[in-house]
Amino acid sequence: MHASMREFLADLDRAGKLHRVKKSVDRSWEPASLVKWMYQALPDDRRFGLYFERVEGTSIPLVTAALGASTASYALALGVEPDAINETLLAALRNRVAPRVVTGAPAQEVVMLGEAAHLGRLPIPVWTPGKDAGPYISTMVATRSADGGAANMGIYRTQVLDARKVVVNLSPGRQGTRSVRSHHAANAPAPIAWVIAPEPACYLAAVANLPYGQHEIDFAGGLLGRPIELVQAKTVDLLVPANAEIVIEGEILPDETATEGPFGEFAGYMSSPAERPVARITAITHRRDPIYYGLSSQMPPSESTVLQSLTNAAVVLKVLRDDYGDPNIHDAYVDLMFGGVLAHGIVAMAPQYPGHAKRIGRLVADFFGFKRITIVDPDIDIRDPHHLEWALNARYNPVEDTILIDKVFSPISMDPSLEAKHGVSGSKLIIDATAKRNPGTFSLPPKATMERALASWREAGLPNFEIPKRARLRVDES
Repeated sequence: MHASMREFLADLDRAGKLHRVKKSVDRSWEPASLVKWMYQALPDDRRFGLYFERVEGTSIPLVTAALGASTASYALALGVEPDAINETLLAALRNRVAPRVVTGAPAQEVVMLGEAAHLGRLPIPVWTPGKDAGPYISTMVATRSADGGAANMGIYRTQVLDARKVVVNLSPGRQGTRSVRSHHAANAPAPIAWVIAPEPACYLAAVANLPYGQHEIDFAGGLLGRPIELVQAKTVDLLVPANAEIVIEGEILPDETATEGPFGEFAGYMSSPAERPVARITAITHRRDPIYYGLSSQMPPSESTVLQSLTNAAVVLKVLRDDYGDPNIHDAYVDLMFGGVLAHGIVAMAPQYPGHAKRIGRLVADFFGFKRITIVDPDIDIRDPHHLEWALNARYNPVEDTILIDKVFSPISMDPSLEAKHGVSGSKLIIDATAKRNPGTFSLPPKATMERALASWREAGLPNFEIPKRARLRVDES
């Protein structure tokens, strides 16, 4: 895997999946609007990262959507083919590597303290122009609990209030919130750092919904295959990735809050303003020629939903295969629209007894924030919506194969489907679309005949095509 963000960007460029924008752009509306068109208008296999070389008011270039433009971009960041994403992530979750502390770091080649630590020097975009409350830093955030444990690495959007002050969306229940509160309980400021463009492994690990107490930086080391190098921050008691492009350091004082939002949420609607902790900037460090990276979110699909979906599918596999210990789980997928929350989670498995699929569906519903869970047989390509629809039509009897779970906590601010009268009570749907009986053989010629037909197709001069996985699975069973 890539040892730095710039190494990954070079590979992405060579693969034709990074478009460099040479014209000067206005960070208050252009980058976000252009990336929205890319996600809204182009299918997954045609999307690309955007590298804005000239941003008005700063000498630092801006990159977005490079990691999460598409499944192919994500796979390139891992250094594998798309079909190997799940197993590669699963191997890293099983074989985590603790970080290593170093002295001296590319991320600290330039150090700006005091008045020089000015956020206006960075090309921080407005991500929903005309609707967001202001520019937002959208990157990996490092916090640490007061007991001196390892740092938590998560993605927490951060609204810029002025050149030296921000408000962080540390919502209840998140690990970063727990870390900050542990310092405030002792009436002490909480250290925080925004890590911009570290090794791609750090970003892929940071979006994982890991259980409390498990460390994303160890997962990132497993992905990289060696320890992530950390360096002591200059002004706060935190270790931060040494190979990042930029690090913003700060502290959150007890009882200091401000209104955060509105902001374009992952579900595609604007969030309501809420009181969140204020952080004061204490330093900015960076490489001599830094690159600013901003994760694109808001209207799905987006970079945020692609990264969360692809990473958390592997977490589902880890929980079901290893933690629950079921060897009959073949594959897992999360739709690329909503990421890890309120999404559609799909599991392919080989049921061993009546009710087995429903039991797995309930486990997934309990462990993860998905709104819909569909269980299918291993002969279904769970990434192919056409094949999934076939399974739902051919193997799903709604009255027998549906489980509804009511009274599920779901903040109304996150789920736009909830009516105000329902408060914070949502629901979940489990669908068992596995075969309940043997309906006979597929209505296709035998495999040998279909393979002969491929040769006949070519002899006839008909157009070439790639065989979809669903077709291979069906022909193999014919």
